[in-house]
Amino acid sequence: MEEKVKRKIINRINYINGHLEGVKKMIEDDRYCVDIIHQNKGVISAVKKVNRLVLENHLKTCVRDAITSKEKKEQEKKIEELLDILDNKSK
Repeated sequence: MEEKVKRKIINRINYINGHLEGVKKMIEDDRYCVDIIHQNKGVISAVKKVNRLVLENHLKTCVRDAITSKEKKEQEKKIEELLDILDNKSK
């Protein structure tokens, strides 16, 4: 993973951790449920942004390397991984 991207992702994860702590405090303080849900939606959105950054890096590094390598087996593997992501399959 590129160092610049890694730092960006770590910063976002630190933000998410802080956001989750805020949600936890809201629950402990018996805050209004709908407000908690709105905050959770913000956490989910932030996690999606992290996934997008990771995927973008993967496409620009691992996938590009596989495509340019001319190794059919490696290319097929990368394609299958991406299709699994689209299908929400996990390993």
